[in-house]
Amino acid sequence: MNINIYEMIPGAREARGLTVVIDVFRAFSLECWLFDAGVKEIYPVGDLSEAFRMKEEHPDWLLFGERGGAKVDGCDFGNSPSSVEGADLAGRTVIHTSGAGTQGIANAVHADEIITGSLVNAKAVARYIKSRDPDTVSFAAMGKAGIASAREDVICAEYIRSLLTGEDCDIDEKIKSLRHDGGEHFFDPDRQSVFPSADFYMCIKRDIFPFVIRSHKLGGVVVNRRYDFS
Repeated sequence: MNINIYEMIPGAREARGLTVVIDVFRAFSLECWLFDAGVKEIYPVGDLSEAFRMKEEHPDWLLFGERGGAKVDGCDFGNSPSSVEGADLAGRTVIHTSGAGTQGIANAVHADEIITGSLVNAKAVARYIKSRDPDTVSFAAMGKAGIASAREDVICAEYIRSLLTGEDCDIDEKIKSLRHDGGEHFFDPDRQSVFPSADFYMCIKRDIFPFVIRSHKLGGVVVNRRYDFS
């Protein structure tokens, strides 16, 4: 198995084979929490205007939109997993556009297959990859807005790789270090409305979800669906 770790939007464009698009803070952690809450399917959209067009066509769908970390005006929610705690999401369809994660899906144009990755379902991602046994695996660590590296995404990619190869990783120490090196913006008292500290803790819960999120092409659109497997 040939394993490559790429970063940001250019890296997503380089990805080949089974591609894992990673966004720990917060897009694909959020999507795991949404599926756990009973969401039916999620349409990941790179272009904001396209997301609003879809919302106009389907007003009953929920629109999650973020740019620069903040909820986009006119959206139902932003990119914050803690903002949907307690919401009745069972059976709902979601449109999701973000500055990094969904951009990775939009740009992974050479991938044979796309799944998403985050710390909350990293072990399930590794099990899925092993079950597929592809010749090539690409990790696209999307970073900050898809244009700057982010430690949490690289750490997640390295952790999943270690589960595939058996190499040492010391993942718990690396996750612990994110509190002061990578996730410190979640603890800035002046930014709690955009980056609540609760999001940090929801995104670093390691291996709590047993499913993966697979991206399916349906005509000209992509839809993410939860995939449970043994």
